[in-house]
Amino acid sequence: MKGFKRMIFGEPMPDKNDPKYKERYENEVKAGRKFAKALRIDKAAVHVQRFAEIHKTLFLVIVFGFVALSFGFNIYRITKVYNSQQTRRTATEMQDSLIRARHKSLNRNYPLENNQKKNNYEADR
Repeated sequence: MKGFKRMIFGEPMPDKNDPKYKERYENEVKAGRKFAKALRIDKAAVHVQRFAEIHKTLFLVIVFGFVALSFGFNIYRITKVYNSQQTRRTATEMQDSLIRARHKSLNRNYPLENNQKKNNYEADR
């Protein structure tokens, strides 16, 4: 129950000078730096920052262009999906259409028998 309560309400924020909090913070920072170094994220961040400092305008154009293109693509996909909505079909309607399609393909394979049945049916009328 205690873990569930902590999950919902969170942990109380410790005092800034609390040694337990300081040690935990340093451990988390150390783990984050180790992870970034292992994946070489730190070197990539340095290169991106160096490029951004040298080419400020170009960097902003690239970043905001990417955001604008992503937003535009999302709007395009939303409108495409909205406009292509098909009428809803029940399971019975789907089964009926499959049965009709199967019967059509069977009738194509045996045209003489089908014509004979049709003629017999019309004669019975």
